[in-house]
Amino acid sequence: MRAKEPLFRKVNTRTHGVHHGNGGEYRWSRNTEREDRTSRGSMHGGHRRGLDYTPLFKFLLSHVGDDWAAVHSEAVARLNRADPIFWMVARSEAERKPFIRGGESSYFSGLYVDGDNRLARVDPDLRVEDMEPSCSCCTHTFNGLPFTRAFKPLVPEAG
Repeated sequence: MRAKEPLFRKVNTRTHGVHHGNGGEYRWSRNTEREDRTSRGSMHGGHRRGLDYTPLFKFLLSHVGDDWAAVHSEAVARLNRADPIFWMVARSEAERKPFIRGGESSYFSGLYVDGDNRLARVDPDLRVEDMEPSCSCCTHTFNGLPFTRAFKPLVPEAG
């Protein structure tokens, strides 16, 4: 029997033009006498780049209405860490959101666990037709489907 595919994928982060927002360069601060070099920490500490959890989000959406314990155990077994599950599934009522942002221009339905221990959508009536893009340069998607509305720029009122 073949093992199931992981619910994340590696993304090419070495392509020309891929920037990660690291801030300033090391050369700008290396001769400062205010701080000791040992206090700066590692050069790559804490960065988790290059992973895309879109397969996880689609997996969770496909299991809406299923028993949460079974869905959670299968998802955890197919992930490198459990944190991304709760990017989409609210742990408390205060965390519930109708949609979450999965990337720069991809959005997914927000989920929660109902009283019967079933996975449910926070806003089951939310559709792709209700979503509005935030810019005209990107292709925005909701649960994998492109937005149907066009971008409307904010026009300052004359007054």
